[in-house]
Amino acid sequence: MAKDTNILDWDSTIENDGQGFVLLDEGDYDFTVTGFEKGMHNGSAKIPPCPKAMLTLSVDTPAGVAEIKENMILYKTMEWKLSSFFRCIGLKKHGERLVMKWDHVLGASGRAHIVQREYVGNDGVSRKANNVAYFMDQIPEAQDLNDPEDIPF
Repeated sequence: MAKDTNILDWDSTIENDGQGFVLLDEGDYDFTVTGFEKGMHNGSAKIPPCPKAMLTLSVDTPAGVAEIKENMILYKTMEWKLSSFFRCIGLKKHGERLVMKWDHVLGASGRAHIVQREYVGNDGVSRKANNVAYFMDQIPEAQDLNDPEDIPF
């Protein structure tokens, strides 16, 4: 079995200082899904315990990569959000029934309206995070009517 080169030992040399947190101004941003994990929603006043998809959306900016964590709860009252996400990444058409293809999500890209959300951390300090307000439907590319293969007849 090959040794995992990402595992550090006690005497490893380190250099990468990481990147600071990038807080986005409110607006529309292109994103790529760079993380996907299956998890469980613990339950709340409105939604019982059920499966959830934990997504990491990455937005490239001049200040660095902004990462947004987004939970997609698999519950009937959240179906609108799931449909919106799959339309956004081009895997669903409006009004179409779809079996969710989670194996196609990683690496997919789309566009979302991002806002800043304020919260209080466990240490009592007020902070801000990037939050998806809504996913935007993917707009099909216009046909080139000068290209004979794009003419619909």
